[in-house]
Parts: sequence; C-alpha cells; structure tokens
Amino acid sequence: MKKFVLSVAAAMMLAAPAFAADMPVKAKKVVVAPNPWEIAIGAAVVSDYNFRGISQSNRQPSFWAYVEPRYNIAPNLQVYAGVAYETIRFPNNARSEVDFYAGVRPTLGPVAFDFGLWYYYYPGGTTFNGLGAATTCTNGFFSLGACNVMKSDVSFLEIYGKATYNVTDAIALGLNVFYDPNWLNTGAAGTYVSGTAKYTLPSTMFPADWGAYVSAELGHYWLGTTDAFYAVPAFPAGVNLPDYTTWNLGVGFTYKILTLDLRYYDTDLSRGKCNVLTGDHTATFNAGAVSTINPSGLTSRWCGPAFIAKLAVDYVIK
Repeated sequence: MKKFVLSVAAAMMLAAPAFAADMPVKAKKVVVAPNPWEIAIGAAVVSDYNFRGISQSNRQPSFWAYVEPRYNIAPNLQVYAGVAYETIRFPNNARSEVDFYAGVRPTLGPVAFDFGLWYYYYPGGTTFNGLGAATTCTNGFFSLGACNVMKSDVSFLEIYGKATYNVTDAIALGLNVFYDPNWLNTGAAGTYVSGTAKYTLPSTMFPADWGAYVSAELGHYWLGTTDAFYAVPAFPAGVNLPDYTTWNLGVGFTYKILTLDLRYYDTDLSRGKCNVLTGDHTATFNAGAVSTINPSGLTSRWCGPAFIAKLAVDYVIK
C-alpha cells in the first residue's frame, strides 16, 4: 500500500508540468500606440469675408473650405500643413483666394504656440494701371485726373507666430504677430499684431452637445511704402500706406461639429484711407476725401462697421 501511494504521488509530480501547460494563461495587455496622424477638414459660409477689418468680398457672401493634415510628434508637439480656399471679389477681377500654409504647434504647460508660413495666392487677376482709358481703372472712371489701380498678381507670403494662454478651461488669452515682407505685392512691408480673448460658457448651461462662447480681438496694422506702381503725384516713388487699428467682438454657438458665429467688425480708417488700401472698384467720389495719398477723392466702405454671420463645420479625422 505504501509503495502504491508513493507511486501515485510520483506520477502526479511528473505530470504537473503537463497539467500547468494545459491550464489557460492570462493574456497580457497589448498597448497600441495612438495614430500620430490626423486630418482636420472644414467648410463655412459667411455673409462677408472680412480680413483684419477689411472686406475681401465686396460686402457679399463668401464660401470657405480647408483641409489640414497634422502629425503629432509628441503629446505637446504637432507639425501641420494645409490648403484653404475662399471666394473673394477683388478690384483686379480675382475671384478666388487659395492659401498654402505649414507650421509647428508646441505646447508648454497652459501655453499653446503656433509658428509658420502662410502664402496667399490670388489667381485670375487683371492689371489696371490707369495709363489709358477709363477701362484701365478698377473703378471704371477718372476722378480729378486719377483713378484706382491694382496689379494683376497681389499674392504674398506671411510669417506668423501665435501664443494662447489657457488661464482656465473657460478663459483663453492670445497674442498674435504676422509679418508680410510684401503686403498684397504692393512693395510695402506689413506687420499685424493683435490680442484676443475668449470665454467659453459652462457646459452645464446647455443641453448635451451644445455650447457657446464670447470672443474679441484688438489689432493694429503697421504698413510701409509701396513701389512706384502705386505712386501718386505727391509721392512719385510710392505711397506710404496708412496704418490702422481694427477690432471685433462676437458670440458663437456650437452643436457637435457646427459653429454659428455672429460678429461685429470695425476699423479706425476713413473711407478715403480705405480706398488707398483697397483700390475698391465700387469706390465713390467725395471731394472731402481728397488728400496727398488719395488725390482721386474716391472713397470705399469696405473698412467700415460690419455685422457678419458665419456658419462653419469642422471635423478631425483621427
């Protein structure tokens, strides 16, 4: 009996590895690295395409669209490139704006940065040099021996840097700097600096998937002297373009990927100075607007008060 028990015990010990191998093994958790790529896409319709206080669409509606591939190098570092399209109504007959841009977005704690290059391309333009009949003026007529002119190609490159400080989950403050070596291909350099503020209302105030915010911007544009194409009798080498201040204030409502933004824009530009900056083809004459940089006395309403509505859809594919 004793010999039998020992034999059974020995057999069990020899078989133990086989029993263990037959037992189910708990699977190890496989950690899948997140996809570093994402693509942001979007489109919008606006009642007026306003760029830094000045209408780009002759106070008429405009359509926007963009696609922006992004690569997240690290949780706090992203590189990106994109292309955007907007409909415009420029005095030189250009009807489209195509933007090519690229940059990097590092984040340091509560501060998000954005540095990059932006190229504004305006195809389809016609040169209006004012050297012939009235048809060589963008506005189609002479006024006091002068008229509005514009080059066929007004494309230009911009360098920018932005910083956004997220004070809380609801409050964000921003500082933006943009430099144009050749603003609108006029020969004049331009520097635009603005400050922004945004307050996102508490989500508890709205049904699920709804939200709202209030935001504002105050900016100033410093502009240099044009080349001789835009010369006037008092300044045969080129016009020193007027600097100006612009601001906007608005409220936005969000639902999932939709945003409705309602915003008021304005500048401190007179209608005469606005004409100097725009070469507006819808400009009208006002004797009180005659000046050394605006000898035509033409005036533009593109820089005045404007209430603009924008409906946008934005989506990120991850």
